[in-house]
Amino acid sequence: MAHSSPQKQGIPRIPVHGVLLLDKPAGWSSNDALIKAKRLLNALKAGHTGTLDPFATGLLPLCFGEATKFSQDLLEADKAYEAVVHLGITTNTGDTEGETTATLPVDVTVEQIAAAMDRFRGPIAQVPPMYSALKRDGKPLYEYARAGVTLEREARQVHIHVLELLDYQAPYLRIRVVCSKGTYIRVLGEEIGNALGCGGHLQALRRTGVGTLTLENSVTLEQFMAMSDEQRSAALLPVDGLLHSFPAVMLGDVLAQRFLHGQRLALGKEEVAVPAASGRVRVYQENGGRLLGTGLMQEFGILAPERLVATPSA
Repeated sequence: MAHSSPQKQGIPRIPVHGVLLLDKPAGWSSNDALIKAKRLLNALKAGHTGTLDPFATGLLPLCFGEATKFSQDLLEADKAYEAVVHLGITTNTGDTEGETTATLPVDVTVEQIAAAMDRFRGPIAQVPPMYSALKRDGKPLYEYARAGVTLEREARQVHIHVLELLDYQAPYLRIRVVCSKGTYIRVLGEEIGNALGCGGHLQALRRTGVGTLTLENSVTLEQFMAMSDEQRSAALLPVDGLLHSFPAVMLGDVLAQRFLHGQRLALGKEEVAVPAASGRVRVYQENGGRLLGTGLMQEFGILAPERLVATPSA
């Protein structure tokens, strides 16, 4: 995040508002990728929406300015991945960056793989790995692991919505996963290997989706670095790029001002098109189409402000 000390270049940070769909390269931490993009945009405020391991590639949505108010929604969202599991070799990290801990022969059929994968669809309990950023007494678990210390971890409930076999060329197993937040694909790969009796570790991991966002309009870090300032600004989705799964509510000028002052509004259907179901909505000022923020539609057409946007989204 931004420091208060002055920039060496003497260039002041500027307010930048929007979302960059970054296709993170292997070898970069999520935070390093965020810092690089933030510098390239010279942005005041930025945050990412859930880390990818350094060895992993794929979709890393980066939020700037007012978009950071909605980054929590992406942290909570389902994620989609493609992964390669290397059967027959286990490592201490569960991925290709660790040290080999065991080597076993691989003699499994596609039918056995399908049967093993059946066990991991739906709600499952998963124990977080020691090599993870989860904290215990203020210290990440991976620091304990590097010191040779193993701590007890409680199993967490996660949900595997989709687990699909894409290809099997022994000993490599390529899978597609759509899962709830908090799911460790490394652990899933290890568990599939264990269920097959030969163990395994994650050889490659690529995130292809976060909520409704996909890699389709993403840019690589290399592409982003090669762009002009104008092209970089144009590469950003607007702030409401994170909110398209919510119904839209358009308010006239008077109601818009009341909404921005945090007032609950009783919306009459003759003045505003009210969504049929209650729940979260994105709220705009009809005149100009400015995003005002998100709200909660309650019973009897009551709109309660949730997160407000301080500046125009355009």
